[in-house]
Amino acid sequence: MTQREFHGEFSRLTTLLNSFAYKLTKNSEDAKDLYQETAFRAMSNQDKFRPGTNLKAWLFTIMKNIFINNYRKKVKANTIMDNTDNLYYINSGRNSIENAADSNILIRELKDMIELLDDSTRIPFMMHYQGFKYQEIADHLGLPLGTVKSRIFFARKDLKAQIARQYGKLREA
Repeated sequence: MTQREFHGEFSRLTTLLNSFAYKLTKNSEDAKDLYQETAFRAMSNQDKFRPGTNLKAWLFTIMKNIFINNYRKKVKANTIMDNTDNLYYINSGRNSIENAADSNILIRELKDMIELLDDSTRIPFMMHYQGFKYQEIADHLGLPLGTVKSRIFFARKDLKAQIARQYGKLREA
């Protein structure tokens, strides 16, 4: 196969190669890089392609192998090498004990603040917190959709005010 024929066949398969690259990477920029690397390797190793065989399969195999090699490099890069005598760095994370007392107290205080809300705002707020959609809350409580949204808004506003009184000014993020 001449170089011109090879380039023509490669160009004909460009769309399929780009689609396969995207399927592998699930990211358009990574897919472009993978396609480019495949094109480079295919062009530089054109002499290794045996005429009469399936060029498409050969190119897809090159692309798949590049993808696998890159994936293995990424996995290996995330591997921690600990050369200390007692494997201090690897073992140090397992020995830490998390004390959730602070968060448990804050959650309890937040629940108490929610209980202080008026039923007309607390019930829609808690239903929304539990995952109900606005329309579902409106249907369940027999209220208009706008009223439900307003009550949830006011519940949030009241909670923010209670938290501000309890813990001081909140910093806006």
